[in-house]
Amino acid sequence: MTKPSLMDDAAFVARFGGVFEHSPWVAEGALAGGGDRSAWDTADGLHEALAAVVRAAPRERQLALLRAHPDLAGRLAMAGELTAASSAEQASAGLDKCSPAEFARFTELNGAYTAKFGFPFILAVKGKTRGEILEAFEARIHNDAETEFATALAQVERIALLRLRDLVG
Repeated sequence: MTKPSLMDDAAFVARFGGVFEHSPWVAEGALAGGGDRSAWDTADGLHEALAAVVRAAPRERQLALLRAHPDLAGRLAMAGELTAASSAEQASAGLDKCSPAEFARFTELNGAYTAKFGFPFILAVKGKTRGEILEAFEARIHNDAETEFATALAQVERIALLRLRDLVG
């Protein structure tokens, strides 16, 4: 793979535009920022450049980023309509193998969470079990709106970092 710092803009967006779920504007924003791209050749360095774009974005754009994420063990997952990255992440946590009772609980929590906060529950699930995910869900649903907004954005950044480590090494 060509080093990220040496990619032309179109190739960069094609390769990294999906790291933040359905939000190529993050990769485009990093490109527009200019500056020294040499740090982009590591997952952590590239992540910092991309995360800086998200952090500097207006709240409405951050909210759109949160809303671009699918529900965990939700209807899109069950219908096989997730992005390849989301599908692999959810499968790695066993969310594709929920029992009927677990699926019902995820469905209930997804609905309650989205109704309360206006965006889906977001958690970097890689390396977690279904039980750990449900525990986090049940704890975070009691957060206030500002705490949960910040927590969800932090989880989005964590997901992006894990994806970049897979892409860049």
